[in-house]
Amino acid sequence: MKECMDSENLHRRLKKINGQVNAIDRMIDEDIECEQILMQVNAVKSALHKVGYIIVEGHLEHCVKKAIENGNSDDALSDISSIIEYYSRL
Repeated sequence: MKECMDSENLHRRLKKINGQVNAIDRMIDEDIECEQILMQVNAVKSALHKVGYIIVEGHLEHCVKKAIENGNSDDALSDISSIIEYYSRL
């Protein structure tokens, strides 16, 4: 699976998300208005959604494509179905 992902990009995004979560925690301690905190929560949700999208995209471009090229289209279709199911849960 590692070859399917842009690990450097994903690590960079996850570090940023971690910083955003820590900032939300500080905002709660500093008694910042709920609306401002919720805006940051929404930003984190969007960033995590993008991370999921990048993983799905990489998986389709590399792993699924490779399976199809190797004549394993049934496995590839099953894999796509599983990926869509997991990703739709986000």
